[in-house]
Amino acid sequence: MIILRFQEVQTDMNIGKTVFSQLIDLIPRHEFNKCVERYNGHYKVRKFSCWDQYLAMTYAQLTYRESLRDIQESLSAGQNKLYHMGFRGQVRRNTLANANAVRDWRIYEDFARILIIQAQKLCRDQDAEIDFPQMVYALDSTTIDLCLSLFPWAKFRKRKGAIKLHTLIDVQSQIPVCITITTGKVHDVNILDEMFFDPAAIYVMDRGYVDFRRFFKISQSSAFFVTRAKSNIQFRRQQSLPVEKESGIICDQIVMLSTRAARKDYPDKLRRIVYLDSITDNSYEFITNNFLLPAAIIALLYKQRWQVELFFKWIKQHLRIKSFYGTNENAVKTQVWIAVSTYILVAIAKRQMGLQASLYTILQVLSVHLFEKTPIQQAFSAIDLHENNGDLSKQLNLFD
Repeated sequence: MIILRFQEVQTDMNIGKTVFSQLIDLIPRHEFNKCVERYNGHYKVRKFSCWDQYLAMTYAQLTYRESLRDIQESLSAGQNKLYHMGFRGQVRRNTLANANAVRDWRIYEDFARILIIQAQKLCRDQDAEIDFPQMVYALDSTTIDLCLSLFPWAKFRKRKGAIKLHTLIDVQSQIPVCITITTGKVHDVNILDEMFFDPAAIYVMDRGYVDFRRFFKISQSSAFFVTRAKSNIQFRRQQSLPVEKESGIICDQIVMLSTRAARKDYPDKLRRIVYLDSITDNSYEFITNNFLLPAAIIALLYKQRWQVELFFKWIKQHLRIKSFYGTNENAVKTQVWIAVSTYILVAIAKRQMGLQASLYTILQVLSVHLFEKTPIQQAFSAIDLHENNGDLSKQLNLFD
């Protein structure tokens, strides 16, 4: 009975508010203002504030607008509702383009990180394939191709431009906890130099990150790494550990690197595990500095690296992140960080409002109801989730 009354009060509070306003109400506005002040975001700004810019760009992400003119025209269609949606300045194409190009992108990076911390706390209790008391992170990058003539600062190859999103995902909450945006020229392994490693945490990455000097830094930080071994790495076996072949483990060994240069970079012992996948009949060779966990768990941990791949595919498929509204570096980074914060905001809404729909379905419903004055929960009440599950399973849903 108490729960029912609480839900009724929530519904009453949302009467008269647009769906967009209810979603934006989840944002800690005071934290956003701190980010703006930190980078002097309102310097020489008269009417169109950073908050107006953030709202317009978030709206563009939620509705997948094609261009700045498309943003202007679609918002103008609901002109009488813009004030109640939080807008105080008029959204004009040139004004928004100038704001994206000039206002410091770090405002939106810092604010996205604040939302990430909030979402991480909310989503830590959801079910995961492996439940560990320590943190498990998956690290990878994705490349977004750009036209070099339009984006000359984003050098990648001789005639090609690109940026990279280097992303660290919290496997338990499935929330990206760290994102670094670089040009396509930056090699993945260089990101390890910029990272701070939590003691006792486990970092899972593919073999593109194999660098034993950097791995030794992780080990000295009392953290653990799990990765696949490159084919040219030479080991000297020190000890063979017992294995249960029913679990797919072929061998479990304690080894030392055998070449002089490799031993100089990593003078300590390593653990080498070979796993045979009974379904595909492929074998996988892993290396780690964790000697405590069972070999089968190490193999299962590497499988969790797929979480970051799903994140990349999801945001590329459902958010405006492969084509950009501006061409300079500031505009591109602003759009990427607002896209990330939109993803996080929808994840927060799903958890706080108890929405049972997939993240994909939530975005689809929000995109067609943003201007309507109805409680968000009511907008989802008419959806038959059981009938849609078959179709939605193909949409790379991270929060099901």
